[in-house]
Amino acid sequence: MTKGITRRWIVNTLGVILVIVVVLVIFLSLMLQSYYYNGIEQTLSGRADELVNVLVSNSNSEFETAARSYVEKFPDKNLMELMILDSKGKVIITSTGFPPDENMEMQDYTLAKAADNDYGFWTGTQSSGESVMAVTKIIKDSNGYMVGSVRYCVSMEAANRQIFVIITLMIVVGLLVIFFVVLSGTYFIRSIVNPIREMSATAKRIAQGDFDAKLDKMYDDEIGELSDSINYMAGELANSEKLKNDFISSVSHELRTPLTAIKGWAETMRMGDTPDFRTMEKGMTVIVNETERLTGIVEELLDFSRIQSGRMIVNMDKIDILAELDEAIYMLRERALTENKHLLYDEPAHVSPVLGDKNRLRQVFINIIDNALKYTPASGVIGIEVKDDDENIKITISDNGCGIPAEHLPHIKDKFYKANQTQRGSGIGLAVVDEIMNLHNGSLEIESTEGIGTTVTLTFPILHTNDEDK
Repeated sequence: MTKGITRRWIVNTLGVILVIVVVLVIFLSLMLQSYYYNGIEQTLSGRADELVNVLVSNSNSEFETAARSYVEKFPDKNLMELMILDSKGKVIITSTGFPPDENMEMQDYTLAKAADNDYGFWTGTQSSGESVMAVTKIIKDSNGYMVGSVRYCVSMEAANRQIFVIITLMIVVGLLVIFFVVLSGTYFIRSIVNPIREMSATAKRIAQGDFDAKLDKMYDDEIGELSDSINYMAGELANSEKLKNDFISSVSHELRTPLTAIKGWAETMRMGDTPDFRTMEKGMTVIVNETERLTGIVEELLDFSRIQSGRMIVNMDKIDILAELDEAIYMLRERALTENKHLLYDEPAHVSPVLGDKNRLRQVFINIIDNALKYTPASGVIGIEVKDDDENIKITISDNGCGIPAEHLPHIKDKFYKANQTQRGSGIGLAVVDEIMNLHNGSLEIESTEGIGTTVTLTFPILHTNDEDK
């Protein structure tokens, strides 16, 4: 409760609501008190105005006579006290019939004498401790001379009690509002904090390698979407872990096979008896071939590392793409003949130049043709076709091999992915090829039907004259 989302909610939301409720209660209390006090003040003022018309006279004696007559008949003796003061401020008569307290506060009388409108108002506490409101109206004769004063005084105890009761109710309502806000807010915060805590614990399990950890989707909202995302992440990490392990196993096997051959022939050639020339030549051929195979695997791994770190560089230049394709076909034609596979290529007379890295493009062609040979059975056919239009050069390499199952086809360019675990290879060749094609602003498209064959289409943008001038 002292940190995190809960603390921020208490400080921000609940704090703001508490301040709003307190300010609102204070404001309404002041408004309520002002409403009551102004109402009483206007009532007293109205009474004083009515009495002025009754007590207007041209002498003190007439004023006193009229005042006594009015006070004796005053109908609201139980509600307020009426006092008549002479021109010197001495109380002549009161509606209560009792002489006034000599220490009684009469600030309203002092204010009335100093006011232009002859009115004076005062709210305060008398010496007896009673809260009162008083209004004094100066009575003048026709010549403007003061002949006396009328003073109404009303107890504010009942009004204050009503105000206190209403303010108490407002405070209770405010506390209830805060209570329900805290109640609903606590439920809402728990509906967020508890799933987040569970997500945090699950994420830690996933970080420690437990990719089977799953979250239950409790809400169909953003929290639920986050749960789905974490579950999806765990599944993807599990797949990546499996692919990584398969990759390590595959690469280990790929490295072990040529190393075993090299070691075997090296030990054979190191035996005491000098091997004959034919055996020596065969052993050296195997060693050279397997060394080249190891070099290819290492280069492929280095290329993949460069891709992962964004450090793969291509040296772009105007090139004849047919020359690099011819070189790749020449390098693999002997292998095709050895494996009794037919490599068919009808070279076009001319194609437009492209902007590219000839070494990287040769690597692309060798990788694709090598895959076609790898998955094509004996007596199979690999066809290579080049088409040139106004914008692109398309090189299509097709085979009638085993094909790729439909469920594997969307992932065939993913890193570490191998649709066929029985064939040699690291599973990163097509990922490297795809990256090289992207660096050349080209594309790699693969179409395949299981049991029929695979077609790979490489598309390269043509180098136009204006591009060459840039």
